[in-house]
Amino acid sequence: MAADIEEFDVVVLGLGPGGEQVAGRLAEAGLAVAGVESRLVGGECPYWACVPTKMMVRAADLLAEGGRIPSMAGEATVVPDWAPVARRIREEATDNWDDKVAADRFHDQGGTLVRGRGKITAPGEVTVDGSRVLRARRGIVVATGSQPAVPPIAGLAGTPYWTNREATEAERAPESIIVLGGGAVGVEFGQVLRRFGAEVTVLEAAGGLLPSEEPEAGELLAEVFAKEGITVRTDAKVTRVDHHGSAFTVMTEDGSHRAERLLVATGRRCDLAAIGVGAVGLEESAQVIKVDDRMRATEGVWAVGDVTGEGAFTHVAVYQARVALADILGEHGPAADYRAAPRVTFTDPEVGAVGLTERQARELGLAVRTAATPVASSARGWIHRGVGLVKLVADEDALVGATVAGPCGGEVLGLLTLAVHERTPLDRLTSMIYAYPTFHRAVEDTLSLLR
Repeated sequence: MAADIEEFDVVVLGLGPGGEQVAGRLAEAGLAVAGVESRLVGGECPYWACVPTKMMVRAADLLAEGGRIPSMAGEATVVPDWAPVARRIREEATDNWDDKVAADRFHDQGGTLVRGRGKITAPGEVTVDGSRVLRARRGIVVATGSQPAVPPIAGLAGTPYWTNREATEAERAPESIIVLGGGAVGVEFGQVLRRFGAEVTVLEAAGGLLPSEEPEAGELLAEVFAKEGITVRTDAKVTRVDHHGSAFTVMTEDGSHRAERLLVATGRRCDLAAIGVGAVGLEESAQVIKVDDRMRATEGVWAVGDVTGEGAFTHVAVYQARVALADILGEHGPAADYRAAPRVTFTDPEVGAVGLTERQARELGLAVRTAATPVASSARGWIHRGVGLVKLVADEDALVGATVAGPCGGEVLGLLTLAVHERTPLDRLTSMIYAYPTFHRAVEDTLSLLR
């Protein structure tokens, strides 16, 4: 017996930050919208990523600040306790991983929430859990996000390893943990858990921490980690993982490491075959869906968020959602432009970056000039005893990239994001007035070296 077909204007596959934005705004605009979600409405960010992990970071930073009191302000005794962190995440941030608030919000906007796993089965058609057929008169928006990429290491499959999800849901900090991956997720969790008493080992296959960022930022973070008692092994090729009783053993080419827990933080992946993009003529074996500057993947299909390969960031997904919305509604608006897409790793020091790294700029053949200064070159940095640096990358007379590693690095980044986005001439940046004493003064110091 043929399944009944439900008709909508737009079907949105995935209700993470980008999909939720598209679906809700289209529904508010009066379109008939179905939002298909197999997990929680809101996606990774509010339940297992941006929000709860930054609550962990905030708590861990308080512990570190307490430990700095003796050298600056008197005496203090700091006793780590994971229970308040876990309780706050469970009760305040995630409602015990219940998406009722987000689901009700989408319903109130006029959308239809369809629970289940959706797959494109024909142009303009999505089938949910193999039986419920949704027809999209105007088009389909793919916003299915990404999943943790788990490497095919011998012995790893079937062990109780953690990804960011299990680590976020943990009700106690482990006594020891091995972190596979020294990217943003790995270093954030590693530092947080160390500050809550865990013995931490970070294994990174590349030559340094934060391998996609400026090497100076990774080197700085490695120095900080060493002082905090975090073991870092770079160029670490993992050959096998074993789990016996209550412990993991991770073997590398030059030794082995043992810990209570293992966190796999080796990147993210998208499964385009599971989404069924082949049904609309897209390559299912590709890593991401290629879109144009209006977020169009093909006729009648738009894509936003992680699945487009422009960065696994909530702010990118929401930005792309705005671009797709304008296109779907036939409104005029700016095309997508990623030259000043910012990113922040919420370690201590905080690492904020925007635009191109020096290596990327040179690979593009730009006339590259760079300059770097320590955060302590500014009065505020010296007062704060801040560890960090500012590095600027310029092409001719404008910035094309910048990194701020230090206290409030992500906040200081705002000025530089605007400068890269607008290609503000260097002489305009150097003629500005920078408030004294602020961390921004380190930006002024660095700019003076580019003249």
